[in-house]
Amino acid sequence: MSRELKVGMVSLGCAKNLVDAEVMMGSLGEAGMAITADAADADVLIVNTCCFVDDAKAESIGTIEELIKERRKHGRRRQKIIVAGCLAQRYAERLPEQLPEVDAYIGLDQVESVACIIQELMTKDCAKGVSYVSSASTYIPSHETPRLRLTDAHSAYVKIAEGCNHPCSFCVIPKIRGRHRSRAQADIVCEVTSLVEQGCKEINLISQDTTYYGMDKWEGKSATPRSGVDSSRGESLTTLLRELEAIEGDFWIRLLYTHPAHWSIELMETIAASKKVVPYVDIPLQHISDNMLSAMQRETDGAYIRNLIRQMREKIPGLGIRTAFIVGFPGETDADFKELIEFCEEFRFERVGVFEYSREEDTRAYDIEVGMVDDDTRHARWDTLMRRLSELAEENNEMRIGEKLRVLVDAPGVARSVWDAPEIDCNVFVDDELLVGTFVAIEVVDVEGYDLVGE
Repeated sequence: MSRELKVGMVSLGCAKNLVDAEVMMGSLGEAGMAITADAADADVLIVNTCCFVDDAKAESIGTIEELIKERRKHGRRRQKIIVAGCLAQRYAERLPEQLPEVDAYIGLDQVESVACIIQELMTKDCAKGVSYVSSASTYIPSHETPRLRLTDAHSAYVKIAEGCNHPCSFCVIPKIRGRHRSRAQADIVCEVTSLVEQGCKEINLISQDTTYYGMDKWEGKSATPRSGVDSSRGESLTTLLRELEAIEGDFWIRLLYTHPAHWSIELMETIAASKKVVPYVDIPLQHISDNMLSAMQRETDGAYIRNLIRQMREKIPGLGIRTAFIVGFPGETDADFKELIEFCEEFRFERVGVFEYSREEDTRAYDIEVGMVDDDTRHARWDTLMRRLSELAEENNEMRIGEKLRVLVDAPGVARSVWDAPEIDCNVFVDDELLVGTFVAIEVVDVEGYDLVGE
C-alpha cells in the first residue's frame, strides 16, 4: 500500500463481542494498519454488531446507517464501511439488500483475517455488499492470537470457550456462534500468565457458558443437563481454576456467564478454597416458575434452582450472586410472575438484571402463538420487578455500612468490590488520590443508590 491505512472501530454488545473487536484490532496492527478514533480520518470503518434482542439489532442497524449518512454527507467516497459480528453472521443474506451502501460483511470466523479483507477492498474494484461470512462459525482464539485490549490496563476479559449447546427456546446464540468449543487449558493459562505479567489485576473468564468449559472434550460423550463439573473426567472449569490459582501474582479471577445446569459441589468448594477466585457468580436463571422454565427449555426446574442457590450460599462464604430474569415470556401468568417476585425476595440476590421478552426469529419460541403477553402487561411486570429489586438492593446496601472491603480502583475516585464486575455492576466511591489499578482496603461509610461510599 502506498500509505498507512487508518481503521476505525465501533464495537457494540457484550464482553464476548468486545474480545472479537480486540482480536480484529490486534490483527490490523500486525498488518501495519493504524487505529483511529476519528471517523472522518478513517479509510475504513468497522462496526462490530450485536443482535441478541430487538434493541441490540436496532442499535446496530442505527449505528451503521448513521456512519453511511455521515460518509455521504461529507463526501468520503473512498471510505469503506465493513459490518462485522453477530448481525453480519446471522443475516448475511439479507443485509446487503437492506443496507446496500455497506462495502463488505465479515462473520465471526473472519476476525483474524480482517486485514487481508481490507487490503482486498482497497486495492481491487469490489462491488458493494461483498460477503466473507462463512455459513457456520467454528473459530476460537488462542493465546498467540494478536489482540489489542480495549479495557483498562488492570482488567481483562479472557474467552475460555465459544459457542453454546443449550436449547433455550428464547435464544438464537447457538445458531449464530455455533456449538460449544473449549480452548485448551494450557492455552488459557498461558494467556492469563501473560496478562498478569503485564500488570493485569482482574481476569474475567467469559464464554456463552463457562460452567460447560471442557465438557465438550470429555471422551465418549459430552455433558448432559445437570451433570456437574467433574474434574475426574478431564479438563473442566475446576481444573482450570486450580491451574490459574497457581499463577504467581496478586490478582482477581471472576466467573461470568455460568449456567445453572452444570454447577457442582466440587466447583463450589474449588471457589471457596481459592485465594484468587472472587466470591462472585454470574448465573442467569431467567425464571423460577416450573411453567416458565419448561417453556424456556432451561434444563432445570424451580426446586433444583432453589437447592442450588442454597448450596452455593452455604459452600462459598461471602458469596455475591448476579442473575438475570426474563418477564413476559409467552404463557407467563400472574401466578408465575408472583412466584418470581417472591423468589427474589427470599434469596435477595446482590445483583440482578431484568429483561422484557423479545420475540426472536430462528428461535424455538418464535412460533409460539398462544399465551402471548401483551406489551403493556410485559412492561408493567418489568417495572414492578425492577422497583422491588431496587428496594431490596437499598436494604442490602444499608446493611453493608461499617463493613470492610477490598476494592480495585478503576478510575480516580471510583472503585469496585469483589461483588462488582466491570461495566455491568455497581461502584464504590473512594478518595480521588488512590492509585488507579491497585487494590485498597476501605470501610463502607455511606450509600448512594446502588453504589457504596468508602474510606
